[in-house]
Amino acid sequence: MNKEINKQPNLSKIIFFISIEVSLFWILGGLINVYHFTIVGVFYEILALPNLILLFTLPLISLFFLSKEKKKLHSLFFYSILLLTIAILKILITQ
Repeated sequence: MNKEINKQPNLSKIIFFISIEVSLFWILGGLINVYHFTIVGVFYEILALPNLILLFTLPLISLFFLSKEKKKLHSLFFYSILLLTIAILKILITQ
């Protein structure tokens, strides 16, 4: 099973950087008035649904791959889960 993960060493990096993007999208969207400029509001609304789906599916995907790596805490999958959990808690606390 670990051979499958080692064949794609960039998978953990890709998931981690997507997690950063999703977290920044939601945290900055809550801090900045995205509707001040119309074009920014349009892009925010277009990207909101895909980012919402990623916000809740990426932790599950990361958890799956983390379990395949035998739960190594220095894995980028673990940090991805941690980052997305912080983003979800930030959204829930500020709403």
